[in-house]
Amino acid sequence: METTLRGVGVSHGVAIGEVRHMGTAVLEPPARQIPTEEAEREQGRARQAVEAVAADLMARGNLAGGEAQAVLEAQALMAQDPELIADVDRRIAVGSTAERAVYDAFAAYRDLLAGAGEYLAGRVADLDDVRNRIVARLLGVPMPGVPDSDEPYVLVARDLAPADTALLDPTLVLGFVTEEGGPTSHSAILARALGVPAVVALPGAVELAEGTVIAVDGSTGEIFVNPGEEKKAQLEASAAERKAALASATGPGATSDGHKVPLLANIGGPADVAAALAAGAEGVGLFRTEFLFLDDSKSAPSEEKQVETYRQVLEAFPEGRVVVRVLDAGADKPLDFLTPVDEPNPALGVRGLRTLLEHPEVLRTQLSALAKAAEGLPVYLEVMAPMVADRTDAKAFADACRAAGLRAKFGAMVEIPSAALRARSVLQEVEFLSLGTNDLAQYTFAADRQVGAVSRLQDPWQPALLDLVAIAAEAARAEGKSCGVCGEAASDPMLACVLTGLGVTSLSMGAASLPYVRATLAKYTLAQCERAAAAARAADSADEARAAAQAVLSGE
Repeated sequence: METTLRGVGVSHGVAIGEVRHMGTAVLEPPARQIPTEEAEREQGRARQAVEAVAADLMARGNLAGGEAQAVLEAQALMAQDPELIADVDRRIAVGSTAERAVYDAFAAYRDLLAGAGEYLAGRVADLDDVRNRIVARLLGVPMPGVPDSDEPYVLVARDLAPADTALLDPTLVLGFVTEEGGPTSHSAILARALGVPAVVALPGAVELAEGTVIAVDGSTGEIFVNPGEEKKAQLEASAAERKAALASATGPGATSDGHKVPLLANIGGPADVAAALAAGAEGVGLFRTEFLFLDDSKSAPSEEKQVETYRQVLEAFPEGRVVVRVLDAGADKPLDFLTPVDEPNPALGVRGLRTLLEHPEVLRTQLSALAKAAEGLPVYLEVMAPMVADRTDAKAFADACRAAGLRAKFGAMVEIPSAALRARSVLQEVEFLSLGTNDLAQYTFAADRQVGAVSRLQDPWQPALLDLVAIAAEAARAEGKSCGVCGEAASDPMLACVLTGLGVTSLSMGAASLPYVRATLAKYTLAQCERAAAAARAADSADEARAAAQAVLSGE
């Protein structure tokens, strides 16, 4: 019997195929005592397994490139955490086997994270994946992960670790569905980068029986279980219609009446440039520079290495706009040489610009490298700071840019509600704003972007979030300056129209979303976008806002 389930659509497209479940987690190793004389050997085994898993994660990151590389390198650092390794050594010293010591040490750390607030609890899935990989290596059993199959399938899992998502084969994995996760989780972002239809936060996803045929609509978040031929035909026709619309929409972003809305790409480094160019990106709206710093958590990359990397990206967009975000370290992107290890809540502590202002030499080197990388190029370089809270932050960043001799526009990311509410004050110090809607939602609703249980509050259609976007955009308009969106909200085609109606001046997203947004934006006038924005803000929930905007845009 055909039934319909609803989760959160996070990556456009339709996938129809049989369910295949993610490989099961590693079984709990038996608890047995070892003689004291074997402790040193077991400690060596544990360390070898840890290093092998970390190396494997780094290698996967190098293969995947871009944002996936940054995520996997962060996971590799988690595997090598000195405190965890020391705990493993201690447990072995009192009689545990290597595999049992790893299992118990990670379990203790897991409990600590799970009880330390939602932000840190969001890292539990990544920690579990690292533990399972190390224990599997020690036990000599296959790694947990994507199932082997000669036929294409829809992957279903409780959650997907970044290491699995990053190297999914789109020719075999038609789409994926998870029970946990949220629209701005790492796996959701990587799914969009891969162009794989995906739905997350689907209650009861893991209860779908192996081999069941399902249809996944990554745009609406709907899952059709045992779809009939009529439903399959309907979905396939809709997919074909979308594909035709994408093919016909080319050129710069604009509404149907010619209001220009530059469409830019979010990238993690040079590896993402080709996809951005192929999708017709008019430039880069968010160059995340963290991946370069994750190569070695012990020290910052040299100025020479930074210059080389930045110049590769800048050269790819001659006379285009490239917006670089300086290092955003802290919280879920810890670096040993920068971020404190004992913060009770890193999400609300020293992260982003706060970290850089405590380590001015790191900021100075990065700004100097950007200045040298742009020398002699016709590119329009813009540099922005993450986690700006107020005018004092904005001034400190602008002063640092000028002191480094940077000839570029200086901007501030609006990720903290205070920056949106006081945007005109912030704009006295900088020349543009860029709204990071992922973190802005997180801080507005006290809802961790990695926790599926609060995904309702991470929905970028939430009217309160739209209010903050409107406040920031109006402040920029009043000051004669620009205000873009570089958060994942921009990748939703209908929401892109609403953001345009709110006064946003540019939209930046993963390359795979650019054709969808371009095609949808070209169907409506600016006035229609403004009416849709007003209708969405008048609603009381994300679902109501979405429906209200849809009604306006469809002429109902």
